[in-house]
Amino acid sequence: MPGFKVPEITIQRLSIYLRALKKFTDEGILSSQGLARLVGTTAAQVRKDLAYFGEFGIPGQGYNIGKLKQEIRHILAVDKEWRLALVGAGKLGTALLAYPGFKREEFKIIAVFDNDPKKIGKKVEGITIEPVEKITDILLEYEVKIGILTTPADVAQSVVDKMIEGGVRGILNFAPVHLKIPEKIKLKNVDLSMELEALSYFLAKEAKHRKAKGRT
Repeated sequence: MPGFKVPEITIQRLSIYLRALKKFTDEGILSSQGLARLVGTTAAQVRKDLAYFGEFGIPGQGYNIGKLKQEIRHILAVDKEWRLALVGAGKLGTALLAYPGFKREEFKIIAVFDNDPKKIGKKVEGITIEPVEKITDILLEYEVKIGILTTPADVAQSVVDKMIEGGVRGILNFAPVHLKIPEKIKLKNVDLSMELEALSYFLAKEAKHRKAKGRT
């Protein structure tokens, strides 16, 4: 891995490249132009993104598809299993449990927690819902490194504190709240309302622009 900081957008594009490559068998060669066309970018961008991590291409030909899949999987650290824990077994939480992306061999939700006595002990997608009081102990026992947070805002911080105490190093946060975490913890916020508001802003701005242009 490089000793310098790689732009986060590059890591996101690597995920997109990997998805595109999965459509092909491991045999064969794919050029940077071919991969670029598949994902809607440029050949120069593909080469630049991959160059952060080494030289993977065959001069004058392109990339061996199987080898490039393997290399990107290794870069993204999805060539091993990651154990995940989800806290908040409400509508969003149960929807995420059913999400196929969390049923891949690389990511496995092995624990679910909630503070609702009516839910504790029940199974969702084959996983028994445990009380939040057990978060730290269970995460430590199963060496869970990634936590998914879908709780209401008012309990999110206390839950995150338990996650961190349990050894979690990365958190995917769906709770609409600012969380205080140590610098060593990687936090990814997913705010659906914020994304929708951004979309509505740009759509309204575009409509105003068209209206103003129509008057000229």
